[in-house]
Amino acid sequence: MGFMRTTLTIDEDVAQKIRLELRKRGGRFKDLVNELLRLGLNVRREMHSTQPFKVNPVPMGVYKELPYDNISELIERIEGPSHK
Repeated sequence: MGFMRTTLTIDEDVAQKIRLELRKRGGRFKDLVNELLRLGLNVRREMHSTQPFKVNPVPMGVYKELPYDNISELIERIEGPSHK
């Protein structure tokens, strides 16, 4: 496996987090940066590979006359005044 040597400018807030992590666990700077880059790239890839959440609405049937704009009132009417 090859490697690429490059100069990278890291924002101060990111550098601070890397320094803190190095103090906690030790190791080499370049190993930690590579690990964190891999984690971030994998998470990003996973986020883009998942399907968007889809809501399938269903008719409310017997609850048509209930007020959906006031959840507290709706729960009270369905479950009674002692729902808490």
